[in-house]
Amino acid sequence: MERILEADDGDEPTPRGGRIRARNKAHIIAAAEKVFAERGYDGATTAEIAEIAGLAKSNVHYYFGTKEAIYREVIAGIVDLWLRAFGDITANDDPAVAIPAYIRQKLLYSRKRPLASRIFATEIIRGAPILRPFLELELHDWVADKARVLERWAADGKMDPVAPHHFFFLIWAATQTYADFGTQVAAVLGRKRLKEEDFETAIETVTQIVMKGCGIRR
Repeated sequence: MERILEADDGDEPTPRGGRIRARNKAHIIAAAEKVFAERGYDGATTAEIAEIAGLAKSNVHYYFGTKEAIYREVIAGIVDLWLRAFGDITANDDPAVAIPAYIRQKLLYSRKRPLASRIFATEIIRGAPILRPFLELELHDWVADKARVLERWAADGKMDPVAPHHFFFLIWAATQTYADFGTQVAAVLGRKRLKEEDFETAIETVTQIVMKGCGIRR
């Protein structure tokens, strides 16, 4: 990867300075995602992140200051990605369209961003020291809001009543396993790594089971 030693001073919002800043931060986050996924939070170092990003270590500290700040940025990006997967779904939407789209998007993230999923899983396993406030506030409220949508769909006869919170737990588990336990899945399927068609099969299978379980005709 190209080694980038320059850094804008942050004082002049020039187009070039903004591009350099955005490019450098993107390199740092991409490198950090790899390092945190492989080493865990405690084993990761800013020196290794800087090396993989192709930046001087001083540049990494210039943009983020500490390893925890980088980690928080990585986690924030992962969470934002996942929450946006369900979109701005409301009770007026059709669950026969919205739910399959959500399952597909979550499985595509498992295929394209497996390291992100592993970081999230590791954070949860270690007691969510960084994520706990988010889990108890933003995620709690997000699920509560989407739960009301599922309850409205059930009341309108668009789907069978289900425990909405556990509906999301089920989908998260079914989709993220292809990232968190991708090695296991690939081994059972007799592959060195999962292929695109494996994810398409997973999308169809998970969708079929969830839709039938919710009484939704596709």
